[in-house]
Amino acid sequence: MARTYFDAPGCKVRLDRISAEPPRSLSRKKAEKRFATLGGELFKLQDAMYGARKHGVLVVLQGRDTAGKDGAIKHVAGCLNPRGVSVTSFGVPTTEERGHDFLWRIHRHAPRHGEFAIFNRSHYEDVLVVRVHDLVPKALWSERYAQIRDFESLLTVHNTIILKFFLHVTKNEQKKRLLEREQDHETAWKLNPNDWKERDHWDHYTSAYEDAISKTAARHAPWIIVPANAKWYRNLVIAEHIADALREHNQHWQQALQEMGKTGRAELDNYRAPLALKKNRKTT
Repeated sequence: MARTYFDAPGCKVRLDRISAEPPRSLSRKKAEKRFATLGGELFKLQDAMYGARKHGVLVVLQGRDTAGKDGAIKHVAGCLNPRGVSVTSFGVPTTEERGHDFLWRIHRHAPRHGEFAIFNRSHYEDVLVVRVHDLVPKALWSERYAQIRDFESLLTVHNTIILKFFLHVTKNEQKKRLLEREQDHETAWKLNPNDWKERDHWDHYTSAYEDAISKTAARHAPWIIVPANAKWYRNLVIAEHIADALREHNQHWQQALQEMGKTGRAELDNYRAPLALKKNRKTT
């Protein structure tokens, strides 16, 4: 089976060797049952993280048009308490954003401790669309891989858990979904001629994604290639990886919460002690 999890730089990724389909041994019914169970666990893990305020989580969602970034956010973020979740969609940079370095607009939305930040597209657009359409010189965008690695390392030093997902769909599946949008009145608002134009650059985007994943994968910021032709399997894979990452820290969070509970009880006892003494004096 081809690798789908990359946590070390330099391992060349070949998307054409990775299936975009779910495993034959897994049915949709079983996957959705598992996802429902994970949803409850994710809520509890998030709650512990929110209370402990020791870590933040950054989830990066990248993929071609129709790959399912919005759908993944809808289903996976739906398992979480919205109190501690922010979702940012990065489109064409504004005039203000173009006046800064390419990471400026990204860093502003990094998660605080205790919170989730979900990126629909991200800083990786500056080594993807910028590269494919020659928007800046190669000498500029080629330097950005190292800058992205440094940026993500900085976030990790400050206790940000980073998970980067590439939603992997085939060209035929993308065509199918684009045509379905045209036929469905509820999704017609998503119609955009650029989605069809971008298909002309399919191979160029493939190379750009393969380089981006290969050059920026790290233990502290892994890339997960998600077989996304089946939406139900896409949701499960993302939820599984997020849950795995959070479980590693749950014991630490629980210890922090217990200490906070002890401190809170002690402060409450100190508050109540003089009140109880005053009450006893009145009764005597």
